[in-house]
Amino acid sequence: MLKIVVKLRAWAGRAAARLGRAKLWALGVFVGALAAYATLVLRLAIDSVSYVFFGAGETGLVGAASEMSFGRVWAVPVAGGVIVALLLFGARRLGWLDSRRPHGVADVIEARAVDGRHVSFRTGLASSLITAVSLGAGASAGREGPAVHLGASIASFVSRQTGLRTVDMRTLLGCGAAAAVAASFNAPIAGVLFALEVVLGNYALSIIGPVTVASVTGALIARFHLGDFPAFAIPDYGVAGVIDTPIALALGIICGLVAAGFMSAAAAAGRIADRTAERLHTPYECLPIIGGVVVGAIGAFAPEILSVGYEATDAALQNALPLGALVAFLVLKAVATAVTLACRFGGGVFSPGLYLGAMAGAAFGIVLQNIAPLETASPSFYAIVGMGAAGGAILGAPISTTLIVFELTGDYQMTMSLLVAVAAATLIAEATFGKSFFHAQLAGRGYDLSDGPQGVILQTIRVHDVMTALPESEERLPEEAERLFQDQTLGQALARMEKAEADGLPVVDRSEPDLQLGYISQYKALKAYNRALVDSHVEHHR
Repeated sequence: MLKIVVKLRAWAGRAAARLGRAKLWALGVFVGALAAYATLVLRLAIDSVSYVFFGAGETGLVGAASEMSFGRVWAVPVAGGVIVALLLFGARRLGWLDSRRPHGVADVIEARAVDGRHVSFRTGLASSLITAVSLGAGASAGREGPAVHLGASIASFVSRQTGLRTVDMRTLLGCGAAAAVAASFNAPIAGVLFALEVVLGNYALSIIGPVTVASVTGALIARFHLGDFPAFAIPDYGVAGVIDTPIALALGIICGLVAAGFMSAAAAAGRIADRTAERLHTPYECLPIIGGVVVGAIGAFAPEILSVGYEATDAALQNALPLGALVAFLVLKAVATAVTLACRFGGGVFSPGLYLGAMAGAAFGIVLQNIAPLETASPSFYAIVGMGAAGGAILGAPISTTLIVFELTGDYQMTMSLLVAVAAATLIAEATFGKSFFHAQLAGRGYDLSDGPQGVILQTIRVHDVMTALPESEERLPEEAERLFQDQTLGQALARMEKAEADGLPVVDRSEPDLQLGYISQYKALKAYNRALVDSHVEHHR
């Protein structure tokens, strides 16, 4: 009888596990559909705002802006900055934003890394609205990052409503991100790889299925409404020879320097914007107005840098721009995007990364044609390779950006050259700048994800998560006593205890540093760390 009971329990456990996996797959399809439609609505909203300001949508913005007067083109981003500033004020006042900026991909990665963290659906809506106004008014940034955040916020909302476990919540975050990328680029394979590579940082077999069905669902919905067309019109770039693959290594080095230069400019612009707001005693929410003045001035001279920039990227891919224009647009786009992001406009870096790479690659191809003793591929070929190389280095997503280009071209020879260029660009960007754009943003918030799961655990578990509370305590600590603050990380706590050669330390709050709130022992801290390590290992290999 006992054996029968044991067998029944084992069978029930396996059945429950299968039902749980089936539920996650079904939710992946559901979230993929919602994220795809949200991405399409965001795209429509950007175009609608653009029609209001410029009289044209994404595909005709450059031509429309070129026919407008200098003053009117300059005034549009300024007006957009005023509206964005008001939206930031309102969202903060309503509690829809917990910071003075719209959210993006870095916030999704943070939510995945920090156990139990959610992506607020209201924050996703507020950030998307700010992005629609920003890009529609000409601010220089991408729409894919905000779409990923919106898809993740939908996934997080569904997770909470369905009572998923934390580990399954993270998987569903990846589903939302994958569907958003797939719907944006009509690239379902790249959507899967982006979610696994960038958002989840995990290739476990158990998460690939739900993420894949979500990405395919997103791509199918986009194709149903927009047609089966790639995001960019890929030209006939001729035949690429064997010589073009090693030459792509040189382009990869150049694109790595371009990526590092852009990320350095973005970081410097952020510091300058913050210092300017403090020096002028201006609220951070007013920074979009200042940014609009700068971006408007650049866009009045070069409308090609405004908004998402797909028109100019297509022109570079078609070899329709002269060398001087390619170099000028590369520099101006990098500056305009750095200012846009630093001044709290909504938008991401996916499209700008592809833009910069296309300009660099096309310029490289033109120079190569004029100086190379051997016959090489056309500038269009190198524009496509450069687009993937710079984008992969900036995003920290070499695999998924390679897959995006492969899905756009279907060319194996192109992929070999691209792999060489992406590898070189990523190496150079890491050697010079140190991190991808998203990881640099997270480092500014105190998270260094470069040490893998074990490092993330030490940074994301806080002292207040592990300490033994003393709610009725009124004990005051002497001034010279060692103590820990409850918001410090587990890694900081263990380091402090080791330095003090203590088995445990009292815990206090920063507002009252002499009043003991609790106690944390080295044993309990190590036990929490080991338990989290085991859970992480299981999640990454199940």
